Amino acid sequence: MKDLKLYRGFEFDSQTKMIKMQEDRLREHIAYCRDNSPYYKRLLSGLRIDFRNIDIKGLSELPLTDKCDIEAHNDDFIAVPRKKIIDIALSSGTTGKPIKMMYTEHDINRLAYNEEQALRRCGISDEDVVLLTCTIDRCFIAGLAYLSGVQKLGASAIRNGLSSLESHRNLIKDMCPTVIIGVPSFLKKLGLHLMENNMDPKKTSVSKLVCIGEPLRDNMLKSLGIDAALEKIWQARTYSTYASSEIVTTFCECATQKGGHITSDLGIVEIVNDEGEVLPDGSVGEVVVTPLVVEGMPLLRYKTGDVSFLNNEPCECGSFSPRLGPILGRKKQMLKIRGTTLYPQMVFNVLDGMETVKEYYMCAVSRNEMSDELTIYIAPENEHSLDVEAIRNTLQARLRVSPEIVIVDNDTVQKQVYTKKSRKPIRFIDRR
Repeated sequence: MKDLKLYRGFEFDSQTKMIKMQEDRLREHIAYCRDNSPYYKRLLSGLRIDFRNIDIKGLSELPLTDKCDIEAHNDDFIAVPRKKIIDIALSSGTTGKPIKMMYTEHDINRLAYNEEQALRRCGISDEDVVLLTCTIDRCFIAGLAYLSGVQKLGASAIRNGLSSLESHRNLIKDMCPTVIIGVPSFLKKLGLHLMENNMDPKKTSVSKLVCIGEPLRDNMLKSLGIDAALEKIWQARTYSTYASSEIVTTFCECATQKGGHITSDLGIVEIVNDEGEVLPDGSVGEVVVTPLVVEGMPLLRYKTGDVSFLNNEPCECGSFSPRLGPILGRKKQMLKIRGTTLYPQMVFNVLDGMETVKEYYMCAVSRNEMSDELTIYIAPENEHSLDVEAIRNTLQARLRVSPEIVIVDNDTVQKQVYTKKSRKPIRFIDRR
């Protein structure tokens, strides 16, 4: 593969220029897949498509790639000799068996450029000090991505990872980071921990929070409860970012906070329905990404399993790059409760905005073939302040569901939500 040519600032020139660049890269990417990936050699060999002249609209003629495909044919996706692989990450598989994602030196450089561009959108510069609260070990690519991006930007990185709240508090006091990268629910816990230990988060050096793993905004791009809580606790600007091990391409908010920009020279994004048909702008469906200029394990039209919507209109920041809305849920976690369809994330969004709810998780079981049952286990902030009926009424008003609510102690919820087996909080248990 040719060296990665960077197109810094191109997406501020014109939409026409941006699309032409994407289509040039798309043709190179498809040719690379056909020549070097055993899986795509087989998949594309029988198609009657003029790959040399394919455009973005024509991309929909190509087959979709699912996580099941990678799981079943993992090694066939490798497009380079094994000796070129310098990093191996693991991503959870559909059956619980991790899938291997292989990266070359070229891919790691691409990863650094990808995150550098994302961080620049947030207004982060080489003058910042960035506290990383995400792990870089356990075969997790995200931690390496954020570290690489911070370093390429020229900023200073504090790699504290999944350490204790006390450890992070001491670093904030002693090293004065200006930015923290982490999961929103953890950043909320960290802020409250500081307050409990006579340290006001609003008076620290932290001015920006880059949030990963959980959405900050709803389908109307309005702040969710967790975002409002973070801004109240820290008085810091919040930015939402989304990516995955497979697509290694980030969607990150700019200062307008109106959707996550993709770095357009690194990927093309589509939204598809259950039949795999591409949906128009603003329609909700599954996020499909073709990550460009990937060398080790290139993918075509990868189905992420995440549900969102796309906006291709120019942004107020001046960029023409497409913007992805908040992740509304995981497709495989969709619930049907007495005729109402919803995702667990929608319930999370409501509960996160309730000050009387300290912690929670939920469990779904099949009521029958047509409906599911949902039970929410809540640890109250104060056992005398929690009004179960008020919570049920709020869920009914906003989501049109009225699940069973069970009050439990905080330790019980903590053991379920925060486990050593998972990198993220586990708030949804699917027993259907």
